Amino acid sequence: MSVEVERKFLCNADTLKTLEEIGVCVGQRQFQDQYFDTPVFDLTLNDMWLRKRKGCWELKCPTTAVNGTEETSGEQSKAAALCSRYKEITNLPDIQLRVKEVIKEDVDSETTEKISSQEDESWLGIMNLVCFAEFTTVRRSFTLEEEGVQIDLDQADFGYHVGEIEVLIPEGGDVQSALEKIERTAQKLGLTGHQRVEGKMHIYLKRNRPEHYEKLLSAHVL
Repeated sequence: MSVEVERKFLCNADTLKTLEEIGVCVGQRQFQDQYFDTPVFDLTLNDMWLRKRKGCWELKCPTTAVNGTEETSGEQSKAAALCSRYKEITNLPDIQLRVKEVIKEDVDSETTEKISSQEDESWLGIMNLVCFAEFTTVRRSFTLEEEGVQIDLDQADFGYHVGEIEVLIPEGGDVQSALEKIERTAQKLGLTGHQRVEGKMHIYLKRNRPEHYEKLLSAHVL
């Protein structure tokens, strides 16, 4: 299991020019995302995001600690506040187990064994999961000399453009080091400001699922 440490940013012409000068484009791809939750939003109200992309399942769960402790105050804390940190679970049986722990539907052990062995998507119906978001993204990816840093420029089909600086570390790894790499990269790109930039899902829900969006705001998830 890995932890994704990420900072989103809005990419203007100057940022793109700098990125093309100091980074190496490693390709462009297009993919479709589908996100699932119960009708009463059991997963997302717990800041858990179940996604299917290119036939593969992923569950993103929040993590806030750095090596077992919270970040220190000062400039490091400001930089950390601009980043998100999520565990990424990609093994389907593990995903199903975590989902079962959160949803309020009564799923017995016999059913759990059944859905864990299924290769189709009938387990979604058993757990009362429905698709609440679906969109396509064109992604252009870059790498820098900074080891382990990837920069993605995303263009979603609902008209939103956003950049992401991302570092992946193993669970229990050095999050502080990842945050420092992201901060150095942001400085190289000339990124300023101390407000988090909204991600694709944030904008999608605001535009297309206002009731869901308001519930997540009230729960301080967004």
